[in-house]
Amino acid sequence: MKTISAQDLDFKELNRQVKAASGDVCIDNCYGQRFIGSAMKGKKLTINGTPGNALGAYLDGGVIEVNGNVQDAVGDTLNYGKIIVHGNAGDTLGYAMRGGGIYVRGNSGYRTGIHMKEYKDRKPVIVIGNRVGSFLGEYLAGGIIVVLGIGSEDVPIGNFTGTGMHGGKIFIRTKKELVGLPAQVVAEIATAKDLQEAEPYITEFAGYFGMKADPLLKDRFYILKPNAKNPYKQLYTAN
Repeated sequence: MKTISAQDLDFKELNRQVKAASGDVCIDNCYGQRFIGSAMKGKKLTINGTPGNALGAYLDGGVIEVNGNVQDAVGDTLNYGKIIVHGNAGDTLGYAMRGGGIYVRGNSGYRTGIHMKEYKDRKPVIVIGNRVGSFLGEYLAGGIIVVLGIGSEDVPIGNFTGTGMHGGKIFIRTKKELVGLPAQVVAEIATAKDLQEAEPYITEFAGYFGMKADPLLKDRFYILKPNAKNPYKQLYTAN
């Protein structure tokens, strides 16, 4: 594995060295460099520090693992591969994802998973360990989002969850009642059969962060789906 110190490198030079490396890469002393791992495929990238915006944008394979926090637009239009974050994430995590997976140990900001979509066997997945900000899953068209609420006493989502949702599913682990959801969303207590779809991803999440999945899966989850009686298109019609 090649090790690169990013301490005195701007983002262009850092990305040039990452792309030039023939195998896996470890980046030390990362502090805000943008676009790391953009369109990467076929290698693992380990980052120690805090990468800047658009980490793993258009990722097309391989794995990015961050020992720290990440900023905004992580996994923008991610196509294939995985991003694993051992800290917190900023806004617009997984914007327009169309495959692969993002796993965040802590919190994520506003507009997580907006415009996610799926096609045939490509089903994007986002799993958040603690809580998320407002507009989670806005205009969601496909894929799965899981919010585990680990360590959170309150409902682990912000306002306007699922606004414009017309596909996909959102799983939320909480003992509290969900209120104030938009008309495009139906929320129900997840059954054991419902959780079978999310279980592999929760188990994968637990494995990345040294946890056990069973205690999480025994708790109550809500499943949010599009409301067929009040579809997304009605946001743009008079009736």
